[in-house]
Amino acid sequence: MVTGNKTTVTHFIILGFPSLKKLQLLLFFVGLVVYVLTLCGHIIIIIIVRIDQRLQIPMYFFLSNFSFLEICYTSNIVPKMLEVFLAKNTSITYAGCITQLYFLITLGTAECFILAIMAFDRYLAICNPLRYPTLMNNKICLQLAVCSWIGAFIVNIPPLVALCRLPFCGPNKINHFFCDAPPLLKLSCINPHEAELSNFIVATSVIVTSFLLILVSYIFIIITVLKIPSSTGRQKAFSTCGSHLAVVTIFYGTLMFMYVRPTSNFSINSVNFNKIVSMFYTVVTPMLNPIIYCLRNKEVKDALKKAIKGKLCSYTTQATL
Repeated sequence: MVTGNKTTVTHFIILGFPSLKKLQLLLFFVGLVVYVLTLCGHIIIIIIVRIDQRLQIPMYFFLSNFSFLEICYTSNIVPKMLEVFLAKNTSITYAGCITQLYFLITLGTAECFILAIMAFDRYLAICNPLRYPTLMNNKICLQLAVCSWIGAFIVNIPPLVALCRLPFCGPNKINHFFCDAPPLLKLSCINPHEAELSNFIVATSVIVTSFLLILVSYIFIIITVLKIPSSTGRQKAFSTCGSHLAVVTIFYGTLMFMYVRPTSNFSINSVNFNKIVSMFYTVVTPMLNPIIYCLRNKEVKDALKKAIKGKLCSYTTQATL
């Protein structure tokens, strides 16, 4: 669309991985398998938490919320990425690009909040076991989950507004496999300093604040656990935190590398390297999280085995009849 002497961009072209054009079909099939495994893993966790009475506790309520967020998070990115790999439709409308970016940062923010709440939940369970049932009842758990979702949508409005104010009238090729803030801001016709600053402040505030809450919670947890006289008791207490700590380490490690720094610094690093890091936290990590929780969490493993055995017994009974 032409306005005066300037052309306003109505569509963007997502380049994906142009240096790997010969491997596009392979990337598509690998991406599709990873996406299906991700969906299956998180859906299984949600179902198990729903049907197993032993998992009807706050920790697993928040875990099922986190799994639902992961499903939404990957579904926002991966389908379009797979379409780009097939080179069927590498374009995305301006509105579609902005929407994808907004849901990306909003769902990522909600995940930060949920992970922080899960750490706080473990702190209350281990450090205040007598008051835990009162402090973490069903009503409070629901309120915390709802506040995480609503808060994530609200806190990311300023960066969204700042981005929407930018004019895009020149190049329209996004050198990424989805609409992320850094490559999109580079396409602005004017200096995107205000949008960069808004994005940096919100991202840093959310990531650092939630990470500090997790860190402080685990410091108190460690202090309390080390006071437990028996090694069995210490091991049992730590076992409830192991899977959460593994997820937090992977999730925050990649997020801090990508977003807790000024956007202008992205030009210093290899664009392809940033894409690989982005691929890790948008595609690979969501697939790994259900595996981590299933392998490192005894209660989830037991519930999964019970569900599988129950299903097998049901099929055997039906076959016998």
